[in-house]
Amino acid sequence: MDDESLAFIEGYCANNTQDGVFLDPGIEVICTMFKTQSGMSKGLDTFFLLFAGAAVFMMQAGFAMLCAGSIRSKNVKNIMLKNLLDACGGALGFFFLGYGLAYGRTDTETAPVRFIGNTDFLLLKTANSDNVGYDYITFFFQFAFAATAATIVAGTVAERCKMSAYLCYSVFLTAFVYPVIVHAGWAEDGFLSAFNEAKPYMGQGAVDFAGSAIVHLTGGTTALIAAVILGPRRGRFYDDDGNALETPGEIEGHSTALQVLGTFILWFGWYGFNPGSALQAAPAGYHDVIGLAAVTTTLAAASGAVGGLTIDTLYEYIKTGEVTYEITMVMNGCLGGLVAITAGCSVIEPWLAVIVGFIGGLIYFGFSKFLIYFRIDDAVDAIPVHFANGIWGVIAVGLFSNPELQGRVYPFTKHYGWFYNFKDAHLLLIEFILVLFVIAWVSACMIPFFVVLKSCGLFRVDPLEEEVGLDISHHRGAAYNLSGPDEDAIQKLNASRHGGGGESGEVMDANA
Repeated sequence: MDDESLAFIEGYCANNTQDGVFLDPGIEVICTMFKTQSGMSKGLDTFFLLFAGAAVFMMQAGFAMLCAGSIRSKNVKNIMLKNLLDACGGALGFFFLGYGLAYGRTDTETAPVRFIGNTDFLLLKTANSDNVGYDYITFFFQFAFAATAATIVAGTVAERCKMSAYLCYSVFLTAFVYPVIVHAGWAEDGFLSAFNEAKPYMGQGAVDFAGSAIVHLTGGTTALIAAVILGPRRGRFYDDDGNALETPGEIEGHSTALQVLGTFILWFGWYGFNPGSALQAAPAGYHDVIGLAAVTTTLAAASGAVGGLTIDTLYEYIKTGEVTYEITMVMNGCLGGLVAITAGCSVIEPWLAVIVGFIGGLIYFGFSKFLIYFRIDDAVDAIPVHFANGIWGVIAVGLFSNPELQGRVYPFTKHYGWFYNFKDAHLLLIEFILVLFVIAWVSACMIPFFVVLKSCGLFRVDPLEEEVGLDISHHRGAAYNLSGPDEDAIQKLNASRHGGGGESGEVMDANA
C-alpha cells in the first residue's frame, strides 16, 4: 500500500470517531487493523534504518583500521584519534547546524527550490513531529553519512597534518559544506534533486541513490585540495632541501593485516550504505530495491578488486617481465568498485554492475599513478578511490540506468541511461552537472579554508615533529609498547637458573 492510500485510510478513520468512539461500528475492525499494521510498518522502517545506520557508522572503524595499517607505526595514535574525533565532531556539527541545512524545510509550494534548508536546527522541529521515532532515526542515519564524508580526508593528510586544523576542517565540512550538497541533491526542494516534484532540474533531477557524488566526491575533492595545499610527506617526492627526487620515495604502511581488516569492515558497512539508502523497508516494492542494491554492491566490489589486481599485474609484467600480485591494488580496487556502484546500486542491472565495478578498479589504478606523476601525496590513496570513482559512479548512472529499475525509485523521472536510448543523453548531462556542482562548491569553500590555515601556520606540523612521529610529539607516547622486560630482572633470572643447575646453562637473551 502506498503512502497516499495509507494517508487516506488514516484520515478516514480519524474523521469517523468522536471522543475516541467510532461513529460507524462497522469500520472499527478495519481501522483497528490499519492502526496495528501502520504501527508495525513504522517499527520495521525504524529498525531498518537503525541497522543500516549502525552498519554505516561501523565504517568509521573500517576507515580507522585501513588508515592505521597504511601509515608508519609512529603515527598510529594520531590517525586513530582523528578518526574517533571525526565521529564526535560530525555528530555535534550535524546536530547543531548540518541537518537543518540539509533537510530542514517549510512549505515547498511557496518555495519549490531552496539552496539550503532553513528549519530543524538542533532537531527542534523533529521533536514535535507526528512520527518522531522515525524522524530521529533518520537523523542518525544521515549523521553516519556525514561522518563518512569527513573521514575520507583523514588518511590523505595523515602523518603531517595538525590536529587543530583537522578538527576545524571536520566540523566545517559536516556542519556546512556537505549539508549544502545534500540539500541540492537529495532534499525535496533541492535544485538538483530527483525527489523535487515541484520543480525538478531540467525536468528530471540528478540520480545519485546513495552518494557517489554527494558523499564520496565531496570527501574526495576535499582530500585532493588538502593534499595539494598541505604538500607531501618528507621523503616522498622531495629531499630535505626541497629538491625533487628522481624516483618517489616509498613510505610503506606498517600493517597489511590492519589494512585488510579495514577493507572488510568497509565492505560490510556498504550493505548499510547502499541498501539502507532506500530509507524504508515496509512500503510495497521497497524490498525489490533493497535486494537489488545488495547484489549490485557485492558484484561491483568483487569486480573492482579483480580489475585493480589485473591492471597492476599486467603493468608490472610489461615493465619488469615478472608477475607479482599486490594486495593494495585488490583492497583499493574493491573500495573503488564500491564507490562506483553507490550512485546506481538501485538502478543498474547486476551484469552491468560487474562492468561498473571492474572499470572502477581500472580507474583507481590509473588515478593513483596520476597523483604520483604530479607529486601529490595521498597516504592511503583515498583520492583515487573516492574522487575518481565518485565521478565515475554518477557518470555510470547516466550511461547504464535501467528505465524499469529507475522507475521504481524515481517514479517522476523520464530520462534514463544513454545505453538504453542513444538518442537521449539527457540524464548523462544532468549527472555531469552534478559532478561539476560538487567540485565547484567544495573548491569554493575548502580552498580558502585550507589556504588560511596554512598562512596562519595552523595546517602542517613542524618538520622535526613529523620526523619523530606525531604519536610521541603530540600524544604522549607511541601507540605500540615494544619495550622488552627489565634487564636487571633478566640477569637475576639467568643467574638463578644457572645456579639451580639448569640442563644447558644457557643465558637468556633479553630480546628473546
